[in-house]
Amino acid sequence: MTDSLFQPLQLGILKLKNRIVMPPMTRSRATQPGNEANEMMATYYAQRASAGLIIAEGTQISALGQGYAWTPGIYTESQIAGWKKTTNAVHQKGGVIFAQLWHVGRVTHPDNIAGEQPISSSAIKAENVQVFVDNGKQEPGFVDVTMPREMSKADIKAVIEEYRQAALNAIEAGFDGIELHAANGYLVNQFIDSEANNRTDEYGGSIENRLRFLDEVVGAMVDAIGAHKVGVRLAPFTSLNGTVDATPVATYTSAATLLNKHKIVYLHIAEVDWDDAPDTPLAFKQALRDAFNGVLIYAGRYDAQKGAQALQDGLADMIGFGRPFVANPDLPQRIKNGYPLATHDANTLFGGGEVGLTDYPEYQ
Repeated sequence: MTDSLFQPLQLGILKLKNRIVMPPMTRSRATQPGNEANEMMATYYAQRASAGLIIAEGTQISALGQGYAWTPGIYTESQIAGWKKTTNAVHQKGGVIFAQLWHVGRVTHPDNIAGEQPISSSAIKAENVQVFVDNGKQEPGFVDVTMPREMSKADIKAVIEEYRQAALNAIEAGFDGIELHAANGYLVNQFIDSEANNRTDEYGGSIENRLRFLDEVVGAMVDAIGAHKVGVRLAPFTSLNGTVDATPVATYTSAATLLNKHKIVYLHIAEVDWDDAPDTPLAFKQALRDAFNGVLIYAGRYDAQKGAQALQDGLADMIGFGRPFVANPDLPQRIKNGYPLATHDANTLFGGGEVGLTDYPEYQ
């Protein structure tokens, strides 16, 4: 029944061994100070290299792009060197790994960005959103986000350049490609979704204008490293971190059409994954398939059967299994053989050390 998950797939110039994706998951264990990826993270990803594709955790492209304590960056020489440990370890195990490039925009607190004011598409505060800061303990302390300032044209140009440089840095660090995080209420999403963007210039108003920042960021990264090494993650129907769009079907079908013109290698859709969330409409999935010619990845609430069915139905090319990968480093083998899945300890997801990161065993 799950055979379709184990068919090989061509992703640009890469040949993937299966259709199983380890999607990006924040684990907040970067070495301090400096927010550097470390040996512990290298071990964690190498343990999971049997995935067809690993997308590493969200990695900020600048100091101002950081939303949470202890997340890794990719804008300093030492951060690039830190990530080489991970990419080398994954490649030695025969794995393929992309970096997820991340700017949180307004979803942060001055404590995480050296006292600066956050930036966003608009001066609109995300309501009922908290981030965690380093409160001097192993456990994160949660605080409300603050009011951002609207980005000027100069800010927009500067951040596009940071994305371009981060893509180059990721390739220097040994990643096989990059994923632009344009989902879950972070900076790119703050331009896309109508209720987070009240600009009156060419970056606000119409769908075309709200997609302009996405268009220019992707264009810069494709220009820097090649379309075959660039993927994009979108979250059409989530309201995570306070971003809501009035017409998500129209907006995100247009986004897929736009990304298809850039010939990016994949489009990764984060579906709503809380328990009573609505399913993504089938008609929308079919519209995306029609609009986008590259590899389509879906993640959110998938088990092996549901994932295999989505592949068989032709709606997806790969399936991301997030939480199951936390406690099951050998997840593909467990799926293939029908072995039971371990459950993760929610208390060790963010911060701390190897406990809850690298100490989950393979199935015996």
